[in-house]
Amino acid sequence: MAGGPTKFSRAAWLLLPGPLRRKLRSESGRRFMRFVPASLAALASSQLVLAFLVGIVGMSAGTSAFIASAVGAGVSYVLSRWAWERKGRPDLLRETLPFWIVSLAAWSFLSFASHEAGEWSRHMGHSHWERVAVVNGAYFLANCITFVVRFAIFHWVLFASRGDKAKAAQMLSPSLQLAELESDQDEPGSLELTGEGRTDPSVRR
Repeated sequence: MAGGPTKFSRAAWLLLPGPLRRKLRSESGRRFMRFVPASLAALASSQLVLAFLVGIVGMSAGTSAFIASAVGAGVSYVLSRWAWERKGRPDLLRETLPFWIVSLAAWSFLSFASHEAGEWSRHMGHSHWERVAVVNGAYFLANCITFVVRFAIFHWVLFASRGDKAKAAQMLSPSLQLAELESDQDEPGSLELTGEGRTDPSVRR
């Protein structure tokens, strides 16, 4: 019985198309798979807060969504650092501040979408709990949109290591790679290899 979940996970993994499995094995894919549960936890916490504020407290949809987004962002920040394996004290200017700027933009979008959904529901004459369901549904869909945008920003900008950035810059500059190759070839003895693949100095030009 203990091996049940593992077998199920493996079977589900094998059902995925080959190109998708290769993509998920990449660095971006592994971070994505760690970011998904982090985002789900943040989404669940914010949805609960939203439902409580709109349904129980009776707060407006826009304000409730803004507060719920702030709660979700706090959860997201802690778990996103885990997803990208960030340890120790966070960098205020390079990590913490940009994260909350991105989050503020997401809050504004989520607040706007929830407010519009609440106004539409009120215009349609829905009951109180129907309005709560409509607002939460709109909030969920808006979260799906910001999920993709936030992952892209977090992976390639916010939590990207310096090595990853340098590698990406080098991949985008073939001329730089060619210049480095020519520089290596111009150095004395740079063409010599060890073992059977050693280059014969007599054939050098």
